[in-house]
Amino acid sequence: MTIDPTSVKALTFDVFGTVVDWRSSLVREGEALGRAKGLKVSWSAFADGWRGFYQPMLERVRSGAIPWTKLDDLHRMALDQLLVQFGVVGLTEDEIDHLNRVWHRLDPWHDAVPGLVRLKRKFILATLSNGNVALLVNMAKRAGLPWDAVLGAEVARHYKPQPEAYRTTADLLGLAPAQCMMVAAHNGDLAAAGALGFRTAFVHRRTEHGPTQMTDLRPARDWDVVAEDFIDLAEQLGC
Repeated sequence: MTIDPTSVKALTFDVFGTVVDWRSSLVREGEALGRAKGLKVSWSAFADGWRGFYQPMLERVRSGAIPWTKLDDLHRMALDQLLVQFGVVGLTEDEIDHLNRVWHRLDPWHDAVPGLVRLKRKFILATLSNGNVALLVNMAKRAGLPWDAVLGAEVARHYKPQPEAYRTTADLLGLAPAQCMMVAAHNGDLAAAGALGFRTAFVHRRTEHGPTQMTDLRPARDWDVVAEDFIDLAEQLGC
């Protein structure tokens, strides 16, 4: 560790992949839907395809190609294309909407809740996610994620890694960037936050993208903290 933890007042968290296991959750719900509706779909490929739309969709908003659009609606735009691509037919509008909201029902990594509970003893815990507020609130309620504040892209009306997403989160907490520590399993997210003065904590999530993951397998820089999981992060930060 390269910092004094007492200088940090808030931990701001990336959520998808860092706190919750989106891929396994999508596969689980897809398989249940497939059994119920008699659908022959590779749900792992479906999950990867859905996530594959994520950055291109965000970039359309970041670039101004389309106006501000919350993530729920971007997910639905992608889902409509995926249903055609995978030949999924016979779903009602309610069933499609329920499937789209699978992102509200993602399961946390096994260490996430106990780690967050420990970290909350000393630090303000806030999301700094591209998820919209309703998505993050519903996810937290279901999974027991003990956030003090739900902030990030929708509140800032800018998607990471745009600086406004990070700065607005710190501002709304009444803190300087240096009093905030960005916690993420993604080197790019930490690089963007670190460039603005945030402290940085890399947490390993080696199977976020499945067993053959090739990205973010190790810290790309000398981040302030490198942790195996949230329990390890709590240990290192004295919680």
